[in-house]
Amino acid sequence: MKTRPFKQVDVFTATPYTGNPLAVVLDSSGLDDAAMQSFAKWTNLSETTFLLPPTEPSADYRVRIFTPGGELPFAGHPTLGSCHAWLEAGGRPKTPGRIVQQCTTGLVPIRNDGERLVFAAPPSRRTAPSPSLLAKVAAALGLKAQQIVAAQLLDNGPVWLGLLLTDADTVLALKPDHSMLKELGQKVGVAGIPARDEEPATALIARSNREARAFARTNAEDIALEVRAFAAPIGVEEDPVTGSLNASLAQWLIPEGHLPTRYLAAQGQCLGRAGRVHVQRDDEGQVWVGGNSVTCIDGKVTL
Repeated sequence: MKTRPFKQVDVFTATPYTGNPLAVVLDSSGLDDAAMQSFAKWTNLSETTFLLPPTEPSADYRVRIFTPGGELPFAGHPTLGSCHAWLEAGGRPKTPGRIVQQCTTGLVPIRNDGERLVFAAPPSRRTAPSPSLLAKVAAALGLKAQQIVAAQLLDNGPVWLGLLLTDADTVLALKPDHSMLKELGQKVGVAGIPARDEEPATALIARSNREARAFARTNAEDIALEVRAFAAPIGVEEDPVTGSLNASLAQWLIPEGHLPTRYLAAQGQCLGRAGRVHVQRDDEGQVWVGGNSVTCIDGKVTL
């Protein structure tokens, strides 16, 4: 064991302790898989990352991403948080203004858009879920069939069953049976578009419901999508803010006409968080996913 530089970063927020925390071991040389997995389980965060020298010539660093239950080939909030920590620790990209992260999925370009780091979403494969799986997941979430507008299996490394629900308040009201979801072995991401132009009486009822929540949506932010991520199969009942899911949702819902090419998503409200995910699809069709990051713990760890 040796002393290694370490940071704990809050991702998809500019306000500490309101996003999704990430543990980052900045020098992971000599650590084997078992040691990485053991430490990730000990931190008990949704993800812990381990930075290593790249093996691809064009990459600036290599990252391995672990949940309490296993390794991920790619994940969004670890991508942004690891890059933030690497830059803050003195990392210098080979190409100014453009960072290339190497992970199991491959090379992920990251850039600074002037306000925050953004990553290029890797290709996502989409398939229709089986009626049986969809019915079982709906039962675990307490959903009726008419509340599901559309469903797709989304795979950009992690595999999510993506569900577009009738509206954002339906998403926020969900009380999943996490034990059922764990038995199904399927991570589930749900999303809903906030209702617009509500009638006064409807708006009053919705507002009274939302006042009980820690972080109500505000008109000033113009939230276009409310997202929740349930990942009991990998040891995380609900992830506060999820970059990989938001990337896949954008690659699905923008082409289908549900969302504009540039929008802001909210996630984490039901956990007392205020995650904000900035999404844009450029003229070439590439989806970019961004968010702010802030360091909350800066020190050393013995591993």
